[in-house]
Amino acid sequence: MEAAITDQEELSFVFQPMTLGRLTVKNRILDPPKTLLYGVDNIVSDRHIAFYRERAKGGMALQIAEQTAAHPIAKGSFYQGITAYEKRAIPQYEKLADAVHEFGSYFFVQLFHPGVHDKGTTVMDEWHPLWAASRVPSNVHHEVPMVMEQEHIDDLVRGFGLSAQNLQVAGIDGVEVHAAHSYGVAQFMSPYYNKRTDEYGVRTRGGTRLPIEIGTEIRHRVGDEFVVGIRMCWDEFLGEAGIIPDLAAEQLEIFAASGLFDYYSISGSAYPTLFKGTASMRMPQGYMIPFGKAAKEIVGRRGAVFIVGRIKTLEMANDIIRDAAADMVCMSRASLADPFLIKKTQEGRADEVIRCIGYNECIARLFEEREVVCALNPTSGREQKWGDGSLVPVAPADAKRIVVVGGGLAGMKTASVAAKRGHSVVLLEREDELGGHINLLRQLPTRGEWAEAIDNLRRAMAVAGVEVRAGVEATKAVLEEEDPDAVVWATGAEWDPTGFSPADPSRERMPGAEQENVIHVGTAVERAVEDPKSLGIKVIISEETGDYFPLGLAELLGENKVAVEVISPHLFVGEGVMRHLEMGFVYPALRKLGVKLTAQHAVDSIEGDIVTVREIWTGDTYTISDVDTVVLSHMRVPNEGIYRELTEHFPKMVRVGDVVAPRRVAEVMFEAEKVGRNI
Repeated sequence: MEAAITDQEELSFVFQPMTLGRLTVKNRILDPPKTLLYGVDNIVSDRHIAFYRERAKGGMALQIAEQTAAHPIAKGSFYQGITAYEKRAIPQYEKLADAVHEFGSYFFVQLFHPGVHDKGTTVMDEWHPLWAASRVPSNVHHEVPMVMEQEHIDDLVRGFGLSAQNLQVAGIDGVEVHAAHSYGVAQFMSPYYNKRTDEYGVRTRGGTRLPIEIGTEIRHRVGDEFVVGIRMCWDEFLGEAGIIPDLAAEQLEIFAASGLFDYYSISGSAYPTLFKGTASMRMPQGYMIPFGKAAKEIVGRRGAVFIVGRIKTLEMANDIIRDAAADMVCMSRASLADPFLIKKTQEGRADEVIRCIGYNECIARLFEEREVVCALNPTSGREQKWGDGSLVPVAPADAKRIVVVGGGLAGMKTASVAAKRGHSVVLLEREDELGGHINLLRQLPTRGEWAEAIDNLRRAMAVAGVEVRAGVEATKAVLEEEDPDAVVWATGAEWDPTGFSPADPSRERMPGAEQENVIHVGTAVERAVEDPKSLGIKVIISEETGDYFPLGLAELLGENKVAVEVISPHLFVGEGVMRHLEMGFVYPALRKLGVKLTAQHAVDSIEGDIVTVREIWTGDTYTISDVDTVVLSHMRVPNEGIYRELTEHFPKMVRVGDVVAPRRVAEVMFEAEKVGRNI
C-alpha cells in the first residue's frame, strides 16, 4: 500500500499560489470536468451547486464544470446534459459562481459539442442528425452522422462564443474548450475521425483550424481578461490511427503560438480506448505525468499546463509541480472521494482523508444515465442533505452504547459515523482481519487497492473512537455482557453453494452441486490464493453475477498454467466489469492466458468430472470431461442466522449492508451512512 498522506509542511510546491490569466489561484490543485448528471431540465441544479460549494469549502483552488452544451444540439448523449448556450442557464451559473467565490475558489465551465458520440433522439423535442467532421460513426452509439459543411462549422463557432459570453455575464471565471476524448472538436483533430481533405482536414495544421476559430470567437466575445483554456489528448492510444504524441506536440505548438489560450489541460484516450482515460486500479497512479512533462517543455511560459491520470495523493501532486511536469494537477476522482482532501491535510488531519481506489462506481453510474456518486463516500452528490456540518452530535445524555457485529465495509462505516456523532461504539469481528469479503477481493490480481478502502474505514473508526475487537464471535452471552442500547448487524453474506440460477428457476439447486469437486467462488479464491494449483489443472467457473470475483480468480489460475473456462448465461462474461471500465483490461489479460470465455451458455449439471453445458437459446447441450473443479459464482445470500436467533433478546436490532440483501458497494455504504446518522 502507498504511504499515508502527509501533512502540509511536506507539500511546499503544491500549496504555492499561481497566476492563471487574470486570476491568482491559491494552490495547484483543481477539480477538472467530470460528468455528474445532476442537471434539471438541462440546467445546472442546486445539487450541482452544493457539490461544487463543498469542494471550494474543502480548499480546492479551481473547479471546472462537466461538459456543457455550447450549441443548441450539443446537450450530448446524457439525458441531463447541461447547457451554457441558452440564456435561461445564466441565473443558476450566477448562484454557482457566488457559492464557490465565498471560499476564495474559482470556477470555469467546459464547453463542448459531442459530434458523433451522441444520440440524435436524446431530447424529446430536439431530434436532429449528428454533426461530425467526417462520416465515421461512434463505436458506442452507432449512428451515421452528417458531415458538417461551412455553415454548420460557422454556427458551431458562434455557439461557443455566445456560450462563453453567457458565462462571463453570470460571473463564471473562465471557460475550457473540450477538444479531447473523441468529442466534437477533438474529432477534427484526430485522424481516426477526420477524413476531410479541405482546410479543416487533420493534415492541415494538425486539424487545429476549428479549435483556433473557436478560441478566436470566444476571445472576440469575452476579451483578454477572461480565462480561456483548452483540453486536448496527448495520446488517443489508437496508434497511428489516432492522435499520437508527435501530432499532439504539433497541435500544442500551434495553440501556444496563437496566444488564445491561458492553459492547456492534457489528457489521453479516445472513445474506443476510454478505459485508459478514466482508468481503473489496473493502471498505475500518475500514468499520464510524462504527457504533462512533454507538454510543459513545449508551452514554456506561454501558458499553464494541467495534467490528469490517477493522481490521488497530494504527495504525487507535489512531486509533479516540483519536477515541472505541470503547473496544476487535476484530482477528479480523488476529490469525489473526499472534497476536504486539501483542508484536512492543511489542518493536520490527513489520517481522515478518504482515498480513491479507482473502483469506478462513478463511471458505472454515468453509463447508466444516473447521478454520479462515489462508492466509498456516500455524502458525495448528497451535499444538500449530508454535507459538511450536517452530522449533528448527540447530547451526552442521549449517547447510546452500540454494538456493531461485523467488520466488513458496512459495519465499519456504520460504526465510524455513529461514533462520530458521540455514541459509544464497539465493533465485533469474528475473523482476525477487518474487511469482510473485500479481504478476498484485494488478494486477486490487480485488486490490491481495495486494501485502501478497508484502511479508509479503519482510520475513520480510530479517529471517531470506535473500540474494535477482532477474533470475537458475537454470541448471545458476549452481547449481553456489553449491555447495548442497540445492536447493529452487519454480518454480510455468503456465497450460495447450491448453484441456484435465474437462468433456470424451475429447480432449486444444480444437479451435482453437492459433489466435493464443486465449490463456491469464495472458497475457490481462498484456496487459490494459498495455492493456485489446489483446484487442479482444469477448472470450470460458472459465472452469473457479472462481478469481478470469477474473472479475477480465472486470471490468478491462468497465471499459474491452469486451464480455465468461464461460462455465463449472460450476453457476455462478466457484464459488470464493463460498467467499471475494466473489460478493456481484463479481457485481453484473460485471452493472453488462454482463459476461455463462453457467454450465453449455462452449466446445467455436474456428474463426477463431467460438466454438462446448456446453450440458453435452444437448450442444446454438450459435455466437458476431465474437469478437476467446478466453481460456482452465482449469488450471495445473507448471513443472518445469528440475527434471527437473537431478534427478541435485545431492545433494538438493526441490520445494515449485505445481511439485508447482498448489493453493490455503493448501496451498502449509503445504507451504512444512513444507519449511522439515524441510530
